[in-house]
Amino acid sequence: MRLFSRPALTRRAGTLAAAVRGYTARARRYVRGAPGAYVWLAALLVTTVLMHHMSQEFETAFLRQRSTNIHELSTHPVRVLISSAFWIDGGGWLSYAVLYSVFHAQAERWLGTLRWLTVAVAAHVLATLVSEGALLWAIRHGLAPHSAVNTLDVGVSYALAGVVAVLTYRIAAPWRYGYLVGVLAVYGPPLIVGRTFTDLGHFTSVLIGLACYPLVRHRGPAWNPGETLGRVRESFRRRRRGGDGTARD
Repeated sequence: MRLFSRPALTRRAGTLAAAVRGYTARARRYVRGAPGAYVWLAALLVTTVLMHHMSQEFETAFLRQRSTNIHELSTHPVRVLISSAFWIDGGGWLSYAVLYSVFHAQAERWLGTLRWLTVAVAAHVLATLVSEGALLWAIRHGLAPHSAVNTLDVGVSYALAGVVAVLTYRIAAPWRYGYLVGVLAVYGPPLIVGRTFTDLGHFTSVLIGLACYPLVRHRGPAWNPGETLGRVRESFRRRRRGGDGTARD
């Protein structure tokens, strides 16, 4: 009964409130440390809401005008390269909120907004040009239908893949090699099995991200997961010893 006494409940409520305030403060600091990523994410939320109010026919025509397909790239290259990065074709916004927080925000906090944006833009633009160039070659050689010049191609996945790849250098060796294997395992097999221009674009983005090593040099010590795990274990042991000591009193 002592566990549910009013003083005990008051203490527990105070502890919970303090923990919530602490987590909230850390979340705010995290977001403030990556303004570019979260402004971009907010823009994607707005455009996603707008898409939900479009009919299927209007949405398709609307996105095709903002697609980085061969037709639009040959007539309005700058406009579509910019506008295509603010619309999501398939997939929910919440999944991108997680991906942006895990990858884009981490990269921006590490590299700074300008360098992070350079990696993202390079991956988005160059991978688009490579993949659409390959598609144009396939059309000219009869390996793809001519209608593919108007294919629907919007989204942020090329930029994301490039940033995912550049984060390889954020991790200390030998852990980074395991991370790199994981990245290649995600983006490599689709290129071999599917062999679509989108798969080529994703893998090209990974290579571009890895090629951005000159941008990440001298950006502070790499993160060592082993050291972090050790600190977490030590903190857990200290708390456990403290809890045992309180119980004996």
